[in-house]
Amino acid sequence: KGAAVFSGAGTDHVAQADVAGVIAAYEEQCGAIERLGGRIILMASRALAAAAQSPEDFGRVYDRILGQVKQPVILHWLGEMFDPALEGYWLGGARRRAGTPDHAAAMEVCLDVIRRNAAKVDGIKISLLDKDKEIVMRRKLPKGVRMYTGDDFNYAELIAGDDQGFSHALLGIFDAIAPAASYALSRLAAGDEAGFHDV
Repeated sequence: KGAAVFSGAGTDHVAQADVAGVIAAYEEQCGAIERLGGRIILMASRALAAAAQSPEDFGRVYDRILGQVKQPVILHWLGEMFDPALEGYWLGGARRRAGTPDHAAAMEVCLDVIRRNAAKVDGIKISLLDKDKEIVMRRKLPKGVRMYTGDDFNYAELIAGDDQGFSHALLGIFDAIAPAASYALSRLAAGDEAGFHDV
């Protein structure tokens, strides 16, 4: 009772679409979730990765969807190490097919979208398996927008944080280690960072 339930909204029900079709697909899934009173995690879209020709195409889609949602969403930037079809996400076109991921350029596009829509973004989960990139982005987020870690290798360090901030826990590995994770987080909340890391 009283818990917020987030559900992933994506475009997985369309194999291919142009940018307008991607918008329509996102609208369909977001609408279904909101009609049930749920909160939205806006998933990365394979269809958008294939259709977008420029960073502006990503901005057009995300601005449209974020402008319509009823409550702030969590964005999910899933990297190509998890899904090769998402290589070059946030960039599009020739930059997507360059063969060398340009996460720094993609991050700036994503941050621009977040800054324009900060009131509709609860936070972003990035899954790039690179703690340094996560920390760089975390420090650039607008005030009030959370970083949710998706780093299955470095999550303890990222959750503990540093003098400039920390990442919130939202990652699948916690399902397998739930009792230990719960106890570790209770130690961190009590100010026992050494105990947190030991667990």
